[in-house]
Amino acid sequence: MDYSIMKPYDVRKLIREGKITTPTAGMSAGYAQANLVILPKDLAFDFLLFAQRNPKSCPILEVSDVGDKSLKYLGEDINITKDIPKYRVYENGILTGEYTDVENLWKDDYVSFLIGCSFSFESELIEAGVPVRHIEEKCNVPMYITNIECTPAGIFSGKMVVSMRPIPYDNIVKSVLVTGAMPKVHGAPVHIGDPAVIGIKNINRPDFGDPVTIKDNEVPVFWPCGVTPQSVVMNVKPKIVITHAPGHMLITDIKNIDLKY
Repeated sequence: MDYSIMKPYDVRKLIREGKITTPTAGMSAGYAQANLVILPKDLAFDFLLFAQRNPKSCPILEVSDVGDKSLKYLGEDINITKDIPKYRVYENGILTGEYTDVENLWKDDYVSFLIGCSFSFESELIEAGVPVRHIEEKCNVPMYITNIECTPAGIFSGKMVVSMRPIPYDNIVKSVLVTGAMPKVHGAPVHIGDPAVIGIKNINRPDFGDPVTIKDNEVPVFWPCGVTPQSVVMNVKPKIVITHAPGHMLITDIKNIDLKY
């Protein structure tokens, strides 16, 4: 089944039914995808402030009402506890489980934050003739914890996470321009070239996702990543946080073109 040509609602239905549990890169091409952070209400303001201060890593697309599993902007008939292929639960900063459904963990004081995802600009890159390696190799995008400090807010502080795509030298400027026009889904790269400069010791061992092939005529290019909150959660250790599993996103009804400047 070619998920790339399916409408978001139809893909979400398959996810809700447990028929899709894989990373969502390339699915519903042309439609925006979103990272997820679910927090108790007493942490929500601190996290909203953290996102506001770190817009490259955490561009907010929508914040739910307290206790509401649905969303008002990103799509119809969304159940935020069922419509992501795989969730993660962190307790006191420790990953305690991965689930395909977190409805039984939901509480009435929870608030959902939907954060822009770099998967959203990949169809734009492909349309511009720029290869996207993890889609070609049918795996998850590689993601790395860097030495770049986020701007703290309230209890939240920690290091930026980046996603990496190998880009041919003659496509680097085009890639910067294409993605830079979409700041609501992370925008332009934060680093191009030597991974060691941003604290990455081994490009073939990502902290999240899968390694991909880097060819001789290519350079690694790094974008801010919506997995940054998971790095921050592991750093500050709140009692409980629910997130998406890296690479397993909410597919929204919003078209990528509507997230451009």
